[in-house]
Parts: sequence; structure tokens; C-alpha cells
Amino acid sequence: MDPPQKLDHEQVLRVRLEVLRDEHRDLDEAIAALEDRRSGDPLTLKRLKKKKLRLKDEIARIEDELTPDIIA
Repeated sequence: MDPPQKLDHEQVLRVRLEVLRDEHRDLDEAIAALEDRRSGDPLTLKRLKKKKLRLKDEIARIEDELTPDIIA
């Protein structure tokens, strides 16, 4: 039986990025569904939108970390 393989930092970031993107997409769908119903709680909607923005910021941070700086 082979021991579990360790992931390097970049691989961990890529996995984390995919999870965040999935969560962001799910929140987008949930927000759209609440807005379509028009009966959704405004406070819940506001919280979901804030969480979606935090996820977007985290996604951007990880993408920046994964993208190498190119000196022109």
C-alpha cells in the first residue's frame, strides 16, 4: 500500500481555488433564485452577496499568487 502523496503549495492553492469557484457559483445561483422569488429575506440576500464578494476577493488573491510576475 502506497503512502498518501503530499501536495505542494501550488497544488493546494489550485484545489482551494476550485472549491472557492464552486462555492461562488453556488452562491450566485442561490442569490438569483432568491431575487426571482421576490419573497426572499432582504437580510439573507445581503449576507449572501457579501459572502460572494469575500469569495471573489479570495479567488483573486489566490489567482494573483499563482500567476508569476513578469518583468517587462
